[in-house]
Amino acid sequence: MTSARPPLLTDLVALVSFDGRVYPNEARPLERIGLSQRTRPLGDALEQWFSFATGKQTWVSVRGATIRGLISARRRAKRSVWEVEVLIDATDDASVALSLLSRMTTGVLQQGAERVFLRLEKDSRLLDVARAAGFFQYDSETLYRRGGERWHPSGEDCQTRSRVKADTFGIYQLYCRAVPANVRAIEGATLREWQACQEKWGGRTTDLVVERSGVIGAWVRAAVGSIGRIYTIAEDVPYSAILGAGLDILQDRDVVCLVPDHNARLAVELERRGFAPAGSYVTLAKRLNRPVGELAPEATTEAVTAV
Repeated sequence: MTSARPPLLTDLVALVSFDGRVYPNEARPLERIGLSQRTRPLGDALEQWFSFATGKQTWVSVRGATIRGLISARRRAKRSVWEVEVLIDATDDASVALSLLSRMTTGVLQQGAERVFLRLEKDSRLLDVARAAGFFQYDSETLYRRGGERWHPSGEDCQTRSRVKADTFGIYQLYCRAVPANVRAIEGATLREWQACQEKWGGRTTDLVVERSGVIGAWVRAAVGSIGRIYTIAEDVPYSAILGAGLDILQDRDVVCLVPDHNARLAVELERRGFAPAGSYVTLAKRLNRPVGELAPEATTEAVTAV
């Protein structure tokens, strides 16, 4: 019989004994996208294990002494939003991944989650399983990559400044103007939801904005880590200018940019600058229904006056 439970230290042996290889992680958190796939089974198994042992919510699916799958979830920016960080299925049995997703949903709900996100490759074999578990696709993305090469400044005039804390609401307003309503309904129906939904970048970030007459018209984030990462949204500001400002920070690094398919203007500008498509992904979400406490009668010794 298969069951999902938290992992034990003894599971480390089973992690390395999947027929002598480590099964791939189907989940694609932002900071892992674009990194090269290594071929060191034991090292990868240890890395996966220790990522599970850092206080994140983790479960394994077992049958007897055999581990058949693993799942790990973590918070995003706030406790109300979680994401699947690791999803490994070592079988051809869809019920394994389904049980893991269901157990994870119950677990993060107990931790205060209101939404949980999952990103998969567009052709992932677990896409139908995720849908069966209650996740729905609300967007799709394309990864663009530019190999490390000598960087030439754009030379375009773009009066940027560093982002400050007071810019948060202005950037959210820009997000609301630039992003389709169906995506905003899941990611950022309110400022609070949008802030809670922010993903981890896995590197040192620099944020620049373009402000004109008190209105933020463009925002770019550049992150320096194992590779360079960049993200930008703009309205009434050419993507050529704001993208160039971000790339000036990253310069000669290998750079990736995850572009929602609804942002065709950015995709065109990236290709003009030598970026090429390097992967396709789907973004899924599941809203969680929090249990409502049962009302209980309460006696009072004082009269209550109706007004």
